[in-house]
Order: sequence, then structure tokens, then C-alpha cells
Amino acid sequence: MTLTLYDTMARAKRPFVPADPKRVTMYVCGPTVYNYAHIGNARPVVVFDLLFRVLRDLYGEDHVLYAANVTDVDDKINQKAIEEGVPIDVVTDRYLAAYNSDMSVLGALRPSFQPRATQTMAAIIAFIERLVLGNAAYAAEGHVLFNTQAFSDYGKLSGRPMDEMIAGARVDVAPYKSHPADFVLWKPSKPGEPVWDSPWGPGRPGWHIECSAMIEQTLGLPIDIHGGGIDLVFPHHENELAQGVCAGHSREYARYWMHNGFLNFGDEKMSKSLGNVVLVHDLVEKAPGEAIRWALLVGHYRQPMEWSGELIEQSKKSLDRLYGALRRAADVTPSTDRPSDAFLAALHDDLNTPQAFAELFALASELETGDAAARARAKGQLLAAGRIAGFLQGDAEAWFQGGADPELKARVEALIAERAEARAAKDWPRADRIRDELASLNVEVMDGPAGATWRVRT
Repeated sequence: MTLTLYDTMARAKRPFVPADPKRVTMYVCGPTVYNYAHIGNARPVVVFDLLFRVLRDLYGEDHVLYAANVTDVDDKINQKAIEEGVPIDVVTDRYLAAYNSDMSVLGALRPSFQPRATQTMAAIIAFIERLVLGNAAYAAEGHVLFNTQAFSDYGKLSGRPMDEMIAGARVDVAPYKSHPADFVLWKPSKPGEPVWDSPWGPGRPGWHIECSAMIEQTLGLPIDIHGGGIDLVFPHHENELAQGVCAGHSREYARYWMHNGFLNFGDEKMSKSLGNVVLVHDLVEKAPGEAIRWALLVGHYRQPMEWSGELIEQSKKSLDRLYGALRRAADVTPSTDRPSDAFLAALHDDLNTPQAFAELFALASELETGDAAARARAKGQLLAAGRIAGFLQGDAEAWFQGGADPELKARVEALIAERAEARAAKDWPRADRIRDELASLNVEVMDGPAGATWRVRT
């Protein structure tokens, strides 16, 4: 079964062929850690986590290397540190820990590497030196700038003409630039900002250079897959490609470029600058992580997505249906540990999650209605598919109990046992009173052939 992926550079789906099947490499631009991540930041994390899982299933866990960087030196980080009167690592360590914790709640596996800009400074400086020696960069007034005229394919990734790129980048037309599109690789630090020594004077790196240096250091160049949000195609990935090629790497840099669509809030892109953000750190306190993950994957990753509370509610109901089938089939022993061909075919078709999710529901239906052999097969396929997609690995009873605390759980179980006794004695008024008491605890009781089960209402 062939994996096909949409390549932004080719503007088409292409069969995925890694340079080395024993060492498949993927890099995704990670967080800038100055605040909690918003739900738009989480979309690429979940999308490329799904791809990471698919690649591991195809090539073996030990043969897939995934790096996602951490930008831990940045104007916003500097400002936050100044406001708090602390070193920048106090800020970045705090928010990186929160970021990793929140993303793990969404089922994201930790990348193989999580390099930090501040810990890659020697490699960044060495990378810039190669560009200067190759006449692809130049020093001017304490800055080092990339010479976009040195790369004839500049603009090929985004497909933009030069004048549009200049306008789109909102570049600072500084007097020391040779060309308006040239971008900063190194710049002087302002008073109070972090500073590192370099051949061009004390300062710190620009944004784009850190990714190329970190890819080279952790994975080696070229890589198989480079991913990120659609907003990074230009200028970030365009600039990465240019400086990477000019630093002596093949013109390929990345064999496949992948980008997920925007996550919108109403009619606007979600962003901190617009003040319309939903923080993952807050959301995971209100909704199950699996439901948030489902919501981020229910639409195709390349399409824009509208975020809403209704989306979370519907995602929770979808998972209720799948977990409900597993709960009712608790006595069924799976006969396989591999997903169905239809599920894999959907994911291998450029991560077609809408079709893959439809197959999960088909398997759940078979688990409910099939004969004994079909149910055993369907349960195994459903659990295996969930393992690859990042779902259905928790206890079904616990899912419906919504993380109820032990005291509430003990009380509910006692009331259900008491209600069962009342029903057995045909004491219907008493049974109804107990049901009302359970309802006051926001608990719904479902009676079935195997006895009563319960769930916390959402």
C-alpha cells in the first residue's frame, strides 16, 4: 500500500519515497515559547503527529526520526522576560513544559528531537559563516543578511513573484540592505536582550536561520519531509530553502513540503494579535484531550477549519459512539492487531481523515452487529486503527465517567447497586428516586442486558 502526500512544491500529491527507508526524516516548525499555545498552534502538532504515527507503522518505530524545534529567543520572549524581571530561560522553560504537557493530553507523541535555538547557537553561527564565505550572505552595520539574488529559485516554493514577496514580507527597507527582499541572519542585540559573540559582533540570530541549522544538526540535510502551517510557506520556509541550498546542500533541501490549513475563529484567522484565541491550556481543563484531537483531525488537514464549541461537542459524541461499541463488546477478544485495509488506505491517501473516521464508524457497527468472528475481527481492527490515529486507547468505562473523582465514582456505583436491588424487588418508586438522585449528580444511567452502565453528562 503506497503512501501519497501532497507536496507544496510540486502542487500535487506524490507517492512518498524516502531517501533511506531505514532512516525516514521529518522536521516540523515548533513553538515560540513565550505564552501558552492556542488551538491554532495545536493543529500542525496533531496533524504531523498523525503522519509520524503513520510513518512509524509503515517503516518501523526505530526507523523514523522526527524533529520539532523550539524557538526560545525572540522579541516576544525578551519582552516577557523584561516584564517579569527574569532571565529568558525562566520564561521559556515554563512555557515549554506547559506546551509539552498540553500536547501530550491531545495524544501527541514527543518528537525524537526537540532542539532549542539557544542550545544550537554554535551551529547557527557556523551555518551563517558558510553562507558568507559562499557569497550568499553579507555583513552590514552589525547585521548579516542573506542575499536573495544569490538563489535563482527564490520564490519557487510559494510561487510568488519578487515584488509580491517584498510586499508580503512587510520587509524593513533598511539602508544597509543590498536588495529589499534580503533577510536578516544575524542582528545586534538591543540593551537588556540576550547576546552571543559572533564574527560579526555581539548579537543574536534571525528567525529563519535557526531552523536550517537545527535540521542540519539533528537530522542532516536534505530531509524527507518538512512540515508546518500554511502561513509558514512564505517567508519562513521560502527563506529556509534558499539559505539551506546556498549553504552547500542539494537543491532538494526537503523531498516533500507539507502544510496544514488555517484554523479560523468565525471569519478570522485565529491569532494572539487579534485577541481571538482559545488556549489549549484552558481547553484541556474543559474537554477530553481525545475530543480536541478528533476536532482538529475531523476535516482534511489541508483545508481551513472553523473552530467552535459545537465542534468539540460533536467530536465528543463521535467518540462516545466508538467507546460505547467497545464498552458493549468488553467480553469480545480481538482476533487481530492490525487495522483494516480500508482505514490504512484512507490515511495513506494524503492523511484522508474524514474517510478514515468513516471507517472507524463502520468497524464499530460491525462490532455491534456482526457474528462472533466478525466482531472479534472488528474489535481488533478498531483498536489497532485507534492506536495509529491516537484514539480509543483508554478504558471505555473511564471515558464515560469523564474523569470522575474516586468519591463520586464510589457513590454512583453504590447508588446503581441499590437501584438494582430496588428493581429486583419491583420497588419502582424507590428505583425512580435513586435514578433522580443520580441525575442530580449529572450522571446518566443506561440499562442494558448486562446490567446498568453510567456516564457523566457533558
